Amino acid sequence: MMSDKHSSQTPWVDGLTIDQVLKQTVNENKDQDALVFTNLGHRNNWQEFYEEVEKTAKALLAMGIQKGEHVAIWATNVPEWVYLQFATARIGAVLVTVNPAYRPFELEYVLKQSDSVALFLVDRFKKSDYHKMVTEVCPALATSEPGKLSSDKFPKLRSVVSLKGDCLEGAYNWQDILEMGEGVTAEELATSEALPSPDEPINIQYTSGTTGFPKAATLSHRNLLLNAYYIGFCQKMTNADKICIPVPFYHCFGCVLGTLCCAVFGSTMVIPEEYFQPDKTLDAIEQEGATSLYGVPTMFIAQLEDETFSSRNLTTLRTGIMAGSPCPIEVMKQVIHEMGASEMTIAYGETEASPVITQTRTDDPLELRVETVGRALPDVEVKIVDPESGNELGDNEQGELCSRSAMVMIGYYGDKEATDAAIDKEGWLHTGDLAVRLPNGYFRITGRIKDMVIRGGENIYPREIEEFLFTHESIEQAAVVGLPDKKYGEELCVWIKLRGDQEMTPEEVQNFCRGKLAHYKVPRYVKFVTEFPQTVTGKIQKFKIRDIMKEELGLSEEQTA
Repeated sequence: MMSDKHSSQTPWVDGLTIDQVLKQTVNENKDQDALVFTNLGHRNNWQEFYEEVEKTAKALLAMGIQKGEHVAIWATNVPEWVYLQFATARIGAVLVTVNPAYRPFELEYVLKQSDSVALFLVDRFKKSDYHKMVTEVCPALATSEPGKLSSDKFPKLRSVVSLKGDCLEGAYNWQDILEMGEGVTAEELATSEALPSPDEPINIQYTSGTTGFPKAATLSHRNLLLNAYYIGFCQKMTNADKICIPVPFYHCFGCVLGTLCCAVFGSTMVIPEEYFQPDKTLDAIEQEGATSLYGVPTMFIAQLEDETFSSRNLTTLRTGIMAGSPCPIEVMKQVIHEMGASEMTIAYGETEASPVITQTRTDDPLELRVETVGRALPDVEVKIVDPESGNELGDNEQGELCSRSAMVMIGYYGDKEATDAAIDKEGWLHTGDLAVRLPNGYFRITGRIKDMVIRGGENIYPREIEEFLFTHESIEQAAVVGLPDKKYGEELCVWIKLRGDQEMTPEEVQNFCRGKLAHYKVPRYVKFVTEFPQTVTGKIQKFKIRDIMKEELGLSEEQTA
């Protein structure tokens, strides 16, 4: 039976914890599918899902994990990830989500910075050997008893648990801790659940690191539940929906907009694979009759270009979320007309906002879904301010986008200075993104303040040049950065990925810009590439492009001093 009880703009989840929300959803949807991993043939209805979460919560208690302690998970999209997400919330532990693309140096940073007492990890994925990397970072593990790790480097870390695969020296296996949990009584579990406050921290998510070392955004039950509710509200979600989630769990796109949104609305989580694969994602949509699909634009492009796409039956698709970077108009047209997701939405936000700040609505016209990032979520304030003076700006004036709501993070863990820089005394979160508010209340993102290039005293916003380059039929993607220059302070450099077998020369790119852009906006350096350095969620890491080009061209910041 379809429930529309959650279709009101007033969020029923406000004032509750994640576990309280889950319990209510389970009571209302016991026999409906909750979690489906199509690649594994793994399926739980909501009652079975809750039982798995309960087993996991007991296992955590058996390991000695207490309310408020930090539990890290370094894994791809596997079932245990989701059980841990809800089990840690149930006992009030704080889940630390670690990017599975991290290497030993980054893992070491996160384990130290987060003060995690336990680390859950997969054994291997593709060419990554996680067991080897954790042993490299923490040699003391190999000579420890499971659960009794003692490391000077990681003084808080007590336990490591391998979720699958071979036995890791000094670590528990997943089955080990589930068996340990069988000794925990229902009374002991109930005691551990002594209702935590919805405003207490429950999750640490590391910012995606497009500008340098990631920061630890600390989020509460309330932060996450309200965001999950509102983004589902904007998609008109009910318990009849099935969300296909090919985006990574470690990221807020996967674990807030994905799994947590499903728990709020009683929708089904459909997981195609451990990582994004276009064919497996299309398989999952077809097999399970998914009604909603998530992804960054490059994921949608990959599915549309899959050789099997034309033979697919995707008639169940209705809505979804596209986020992470601008959506080319032709791609959105194909998503609507060829995939059938006529109510696809665009979302914008950042981890610090739990994460969505603005979103288009299911009935918005096409131009608003490709030219804007929507309007503010319900109960979210958004303003545009002058980055220099802090004064609020009017419509059609470019400035920094700031947001204020009950979804703004508690702060950056262990970094008060960075927290104070991000959230002002009036509670406004400063995103660092440049934006324009249109008279209709919709927002257009125009760039990053830190991306701004100053050439000979002229302020240049790379986004403007990138959007112009996207209008060339041969150009699929472009990323503009500033490089050090003796004469002008900075010069423009563009990396370009061409469509298919198209060809261009640097001179042709520059000539395309001349006469249409101011002379100082014509890139001096043009490099053709087949891929960009990106985060797992598809954000281009411009600082890496700068570093690569500075090395290639023999440039240094000192030359401009």
